[in-house]
Order: sequence, then C-alpha cells, then structure tokens
Amino acid sequence: MVVNTLFEQLISHLFARGIRKRVAVVCAYDSSTQYAISSALEEGFIDAILVGDKSQTPFNALFEKHASHVSYVEAPTPEAAAHEAVRLIREGEADILMKGLVNTDTLLHAVLNKETGILPRGNVLTHLTASSLPGYPRLLFFTDAAVIPYPTHEQRVEQVREITRLCHSFGIAEPRISLIHCSEKVGGKFFPFTERYSEIIEAGKQGEFGPCIIDGPLDLKTSCCKESLDKKGIVSPVDGAADALVFPDIEAGNVFYKTITFFCHAETAGILAGPLAPVVLPSRSDSDMCKFCSLALAAINAT
Repeated sequence: MVVNTLFEQLISHLFARGIRKRVAVVCAYDSSTQYAISSALEEGFIDAILVGDKSQTPFNALFEKHASHVSYVEAPTPEAAAHEAVRLIREGEADILMKGLVNTDTLLHAVLNKETGILPRGNVLTHLTASSLPGYPRLLFFTDAAVIPYPTHEQRVEQVREITRLCHSFGIAEPRISLIHCSEKVGGKFFPFTERYSEIIEAGKQGEFGPCIIDGPLDLKTSCCKESLDKKGIVSPVDGAADALVFPDIEAGNVFYKTITFFCHAETAGILAGPLAPVVLPSRSDSDMCKFCSLALAAINAT
C-alpha cells in the first residue's frame, strides 16, 4: 500500500502504541469500504465486526486471511444494521463506528436517538479532519467542515476541546491551536463571535483543554506561515506553526477542505467526535485511501 509520507507517521503511531480497536461497520457491501477494512486488517490495527446482511457482503480474500479478526452480526435492513452497530458501541462491544453502504441520515438517526443513541446529553457532535498538505511540515488538523453550520460559543469551546484531544492522541504534547478569522482583528460589528475568542484563549491558559497554545483571531497565512506573521508585525504564540485550525463556520471549513483536496491533492482523514466512540462517516466522493486513513484516525482517537 502506498501512503503519503506524513500519513506513514499515522500508521507508525498506531504500531508504536500497539493499538487494535474493534470496528462496527454498517453495511460493508461496497468495494471502497471493503478496501479500508481490508487494509486496516492487513496493517493489524482493527478487529472488524461487519453488521448487515452477510449475503450482500462480497467475498474478500483478506477477510478470509484474517478470519480470526472478522465477525458478522446479521441485520436484515440498513436501519436495523445501524441500530445494531450503535448498540455494540453503547454496550462496550465495539470501539469505533463506521459507515458503509448506508445513507448518512440513517446512521445519524441511530447515533442521535435520544433513547438508544450514543451522543451523551450535553456533548457536541463535530467533525474533525487531519490533513497532509504538500509543503507543510506537519499534519494539520481542523474543524468543522461537515456538521455545525454556525457554531455557538459553547460549541466552539467543545470544538477546541476535541481538536486538542485529537492532537494529544497523536503525541503532540502542546498543540498550537489557531482560532481562524479573515483578519487578525476582533470585528464585533460584523463578526461578533470573534469577541469571545479571548475567553477561549484564557480558558486554554487556565488548563481547561490540557497542555496547548491557543491564539486568535488569526488568518490562515499567519496561522501557518511565520514569514507572513513577521511581515505583518504580529506577535503570536502560534508563531506561524499551527497544528490545528478552528474555523469560524462550516462554509469556511468546507471550502478549505474541498480546496486542499482538489487543488493541492492533500491526503485527508475525518471523523465525527462527541459520541461515545469516534464515527467514521465518509462521503461517497472520498477516495479509498481517505476512508482507510479515516479509520486509522479513529483508531488513534478511540479511548
């Protein structure tokens, strides 16, 4: 398997920590999902629990090769499969939930069910991405490109908490978190959310998120390029070397995600954080490698 150099670090990190997680896969009927599962089995960091109609699951030689790490749970419909996989998470029988050939809303309906779902009351569901960008010397994490349209202050605090935790799980002792805006100035008249960035920065200093460095507002270039920071005469503890970006809204996050993958050919991996276990919820347009790397990201982030 050919993996981007920086994502080789991801695999190495899994090996170094001796991680092997149980993945409940909903309707693993498509070749793309099967590629991700097969590759993860081959790399040795998952046990696969395939939830759905076994008769619809194509023969996979690697599944047979790793039969001791593959099990099946019968469920006649996608809805039943989603609820059964969520039950496995809720009852501690699986560590990661992964979407296969099933509608996103079907799976999320099971995840978010108030009676039988896996999002604890008060937790925030948010999307986290790890990206490997040509020319950037480290993995760059960011949120949120897929779930929360316009985060409230409270939701943004939880986004910072989740992205910092993800960085810590990668062994980044003191991640540099940048609160993104279109400029480095607080703009309360048109961008009132920037006025509360200072509260998040102060919470970081008080240790609310564990060891980290938080600053903002910063624009994308001053977050990731020290030369740009210096030219503007800005002093920031992020120092043009951000590990993670917290975007102001889904529009900014999603455009950034689509831009780096389409124009820059960046490798990405994404998960949903906030539920009892990481959720791998790939888009139909995601590459096979993206789905595999998302599964690896979930394995690292799973408790």
